[in-house]
Amino acid sequence: MIKKRIFLSISLLLSFVCAFGQRAVISGMVRDDKGKPLEQAVVADEVTGIGTYTNAKGFYRLEVAAEKNMTVIFGFAGYETQHKKIFLSAGETRTIDITLKENATELEVFTKTSDHRRAEAGSVYLDISKMEVMPSTVGGVEGQIQLAVGTHDELTSQYSVRGGNYDENLVYVNDFEIYRPFLVRSGQQEGLSFINPDLVSNVNFSVGGFQAKYGDKMSSVLDVSYKRPTQFAGSVEVSLLGASLHLEGASKKQKLTYLIGARQKSNQYLLQAQPTKGVYNPSFTDIQALIDYKVNSKWDIEAIGNYARNRFSFFPQSETTSFGVLNMAYQLDVFYSGSELDQFDSRFGCISATYHPADPRLKFKFLASGFQTTESETYDISGQYLFGELETDMSKADYGQIKTYLGAGTIQDFARNYLNASVGDVGFRGSYDAKNNFIQFGVNGTVTSITDDLHQWERRDSAGFTQPYSSTALVFPDFYNSSTSFNYTRFSGFVQDNIHFDSLSRFSATAGVRYNYSFLNNELIVSPRVQLAYKPEWEKDVVFNFSTGLYAQPPFYREMQNEEGIVNTQLKAQKSYHVVLGSDYNFKMGNRPFKLKGEIYYKDLWDIDPYFYNNVQIEYTGKNDAIGYVYGGEIRLYGDIVKDATSFISIGMMKGMQKITDSNSLPGYRNYFPLPSDQRFMLGMYFEDYLPHNKNFKVHINMMYATGLPVGPPIGHLYEDVIRLPDYKRVDIGFSALLLDAKRKERPIHSFLNNVKSIWGSLEVFNLLDIQNTLSYSWIQDQTSQNTYAVPNRLTSRLLNVKLIFKF
Repeated sequence: MIKKRIFLSISLLLSFVCAFGQRAVISGMVRDDKGKPLEQAVVADEVTGIGTYTNAKGFYRLEVAAEKNMTVIFGFAGYETQHKKIFLSAGETRTIDITLKENATELEVFTKTSDHRRAEAGSVYLDISKMEVMPSTVGGVEGQIQLAVGTHDELTSQYSVRGGNYDENLVYVNDFEIYRPFLVRSGQQEGLSFINPDLVSNVNFSVGGFQAKYGDKMSSVLDVSYKRPTQFAGSVEVSLLGASLHLEGASKKQKLTYLIGARQKSNQYLLQAQPTKGVYNPSFTDIQALIDYKVNSKWDIEAIGNYARNRFSFFPQSETTSFGVLNMAYQLDVFYSGSELDQFDSRFGCISATYHPADPRLKFKFLASGFQTTESETYDISGQYLFGELETDMSKADYGQIKTYLGAGTIQDFARNYLNASVGDVGFRGSYDAKNNFIQFGVNGTVTSITDDLHQWERRDSAGFTQPYSSTALVFPDFYNSSTSFNYTRFSGFVQDNIHFDSLSRFSATAGVRYNYSFLNNELIVSPRVQLAYKPEWEKDVVFNFSTGLYAQPPFYREMQNEEGIVNTQLKAQKSYHVVLGSDYNFKMGNRPFKLKGEIYYKDLWDIDPYFYNNVQIEYTGKNDAIGYVYGGEIRLYGDIVKDATSFISIGMMKGMQKITDSNSLPGYRNYFPLPSDQRFMLGMYFEDYLPHNKNFKVHINMMYATGLPVGPPIGHLYEDVIRLPDYKRVDIGFSALLLDAKRKERPIHSFLNNVKSIWGSLEVFNLLDIQNTLSYSWIQDQTSQNTYAVPNRLTSRLLNVKLIFKF
């Protein structure tokens, strides 16, 4: 079966050979409305997305197809994108100078800058202009992603895509791969995402079928580009959840540009809305800086540095959880002692040097990066609990109180976990624009070093009996005791070609192959991938796209470690075969622009390392002993339901199953059972509106509905995870007002306000309907009756947040 998959993918790859046709050339300057050259402005074919960037002097040169009608787009962040229709004869060279106007509206950014992504199957449009106004406890880029793909936890920035887990998502910032902490178990500990939304200029997000130039994960790619500022600016944001500051600027001749961002987040206010009461002391701090220096017309050097300091201390006191149905309800009262103290410190530094040879068709980039994390997770918490049945007869005097105690016991959690991890990477990227072909290639060498010391256990006692009960030994439902130290090297690389078929002017393709070799388990992986796009000559603006290929995920530290903490260094890469078919339709309704994007997909999975969720931590079995499949479909509609206020709705259906291939497996494993991320249906919606006669007063609404994920008792087998969490339902609403606008003539004249461009104020209501969503279950067993009860661990209740944003 594997040979058939590889043969199919290689056949598709080899079938798209270069088709050389007649060419023409356009060149010129791109400036702003003040006459200043714009560097790194995009110049691209609207249909294929193939294009180039302007250099430091604002100059560009682009080869295009001759003897055909085409549209070229010119764009730059913060400026109105221009569309230029052209028709060139074979061999013709034409000069086209462009002036871009500043302050494009949000709608124009949505309808134009998304065009170059239309040809890619799996791409999801994210509007970065909505990041600061969308009401979300997570916020930033991840807040939008969670709404687009579905999530079950408002305390984490992680997301699950098309049946994959959190570890299957790639994240890049300016071509550098980003890593996250390893020991984090819950969203309470997680802190800030690496991506600072104040520094972002562009985001590309793919949920499957992505190109060979992207790395070795199986589910999604988030490709983020940071700003290249042209003048001094900055912003300050203050809210009940934290604060942020960012500064940006450029030297007089634009040779040096810089970005600096600092964030501080405290979930203390948010965590007070959780059922477990106690003293929460979370403190998350993040500092980032980016410096870009133009050495000369040929060399450009860029450096990024990041330091993240996460501290989380918790002194639990009590918890009361009521659950059940109208005529059979239960209550769990827990009284805690002990504490938890977690420390996560990570450092990331990278540098790149881009070389522009005399031939403008060539470009080379050299990259080096280093990531280091020091993590400490220590807790010793004991909870004494009383569990009983509630009186549900409203005629009784003790209605709503415990009428019968079913059990009493102790829950004790202990951990002394310490981890040090380092990842060093050296890479090279190159590109060559050869007529009908835009060729990209690259190679990376990565060294990983891991040292950990894990000691963790959980003990549950019911009526004097430790659960699960054994007459001969003390058995713990959760037990780790391991020490590991190892390092390894792996090499990876790719080559791909963006092909424009001149004879079929509306047809384009991207064909590539990726390889990866690990010296840890001596496994070589070859992954061919193909993406196709076709735009029919219809009156309606429709693009059809298709992608297929092999995707593999070499094991990292977490995948190698099983439930007992033992590391399997010979674990193979998990593998999948993707097929994605979709369409992208731009249309107008009521003279307002809309975009409808729909896709169906299928994933064949093998060499799977089975896992289960422990809050946001993923615990693996450390074996390649499962196969599986995922299939589904998604529809997303973007547009102006209200004029000049872009909203969107995302609907998805999916089924993901797996089975164990080990011939010695238990009978229950021999049939397919749900993946832990088997989310059958999700609906996410963002809606924006404003006062009829004043657009400066707006309302923003997030709505999310997602069916529950499969779960089961912690001491059971994976195939026994047949219970479903309750459906996740949540509505967040925000009200924003422009308190000061620099464009107003009646603006107050004060020394402090002279340099302020705008001040926005927001009032947000999280979980507007105060729905009690369930994250997981605690399992209470009565030794006398042998009954096991699933006690829900619930997420946050309704909460208010106030936010102020200053821009200067």
